[in-house]
Amino acid sequence: MDSATAAETTSQDGWPESQAEGRRRPRHRPSAWLAALLLSGVTAIIGFRLADSDGFTPVPQILAFLPWLLAPAIAALLLAALARWRIGLLWGVIALGGVAWFLEPYGKADDPRGPAVADVRVMASNVEFGKGTQDLIKAVRKEKPDLLFVPECDYACSDLLRDELPRSEYPYRSASEASGAEGSVIVSKLRLKKANGVAGTLGMPGAVAELKGGHQVRIQLAHPMPPLPKQLGTWRTELAGLRDYAAEGRRGDGNKGKGQVKSTIIAGDFNATQDHAAFRDILDTGGVRDAARLSGSARTPSWPTALFSPLGTQIDHVLATPDFSARDAHFLDIDNTDHRALVVDLTLHKNR
Repeated sequence: MDSATAAETTSQDGWPESQAEGRRRPRHRPSAWLAALLLSGVTAIIGFRLADSDGFTPVPQILAFLPWLLAPAIAALLLAALARWRIGLLWGVIALGGVAWFLEPYGKADDPRGPAVADVRVMASNVEFGKGTQDLIKAVRKEKPDLLFVPECDYACSDLLRDELPRSEYPYRSASEASGAEGSVIVSKLRLKKANGVAGTLGMPGAVAELKGGHQVRIQLAHPMPPLPKQLGTWRTELAGLRDYAAEGRRGDGNKGKGQVKSTIIAGDFNATQDHAAFRDILDTGGVRDAARLSGSARTPSWPTALFSPLGTQIDHVLATPDFSARDAHFLDIDNTDHRALVVDLTLHKNR
């Protein structure tokens, strides 16, 4: 055997060793390493979503923008292709499929049974420490909601709503009067009865509204603390309080009997999306459904307005018990606030 033949050894599959080594290893190692890094991050977040867990910082913050994971997943797939890394390509396809799977709207969307008995237009708008109140008033005059939920409505905001909205049209209110983000107000065309709101760091007033025909509906403004790194426990606890309130709508009360639906509307800034387990827990009680999801707007962003609309996320919601149908959910730009207002038409159906 000459020296040239001796130098060219072969692998078990018959290929020259040098060529076999090239087939096994990525040709562009930097591309492969970057692809692996991106895929590791995407896989970790999808893993928490799959495990129905919000995990720890920064998982909840990233879950709020889960659709954005499409970008690193696609980038990683392209990098794996550049590196001719077969395992990376397979990994990228699986990761991309996982993100796409969870883009589907969450929750049930079946129509309620029974005849329609009353309509109610609901509007929810976080006015960011009251700064967006003046433009909200313009939107209210145009949209004419029956129930208006206003988180982050400070003293000045509350006074402005009282002065600028005709009392002949909006004679009722339930408020947590406070400064800054702690203030919140419900303004109503419908007769309101006093009711305890859900406890929280920020004001979350509640009431009972009387719809056409005398139908009683529990209403609750939602504004739990945001999932900031040092406030995750508070965020979870306050969303759990809203979950328990929603569950009461499913259990019913003594007047209607066990298992009857107690009509309920919860609206406001939940500081959570359908990709947060703590928010899905509210829907999973069976007590309420997401009105935007029912009317085909489950992924329409409501925050932050500083981002181009498709890049935002939906943290403002209107939730209602299954005896409500929903239609025409739409989001409005309000000046001087980082939230878009949500308007949706609900119809109450009488259980047979």
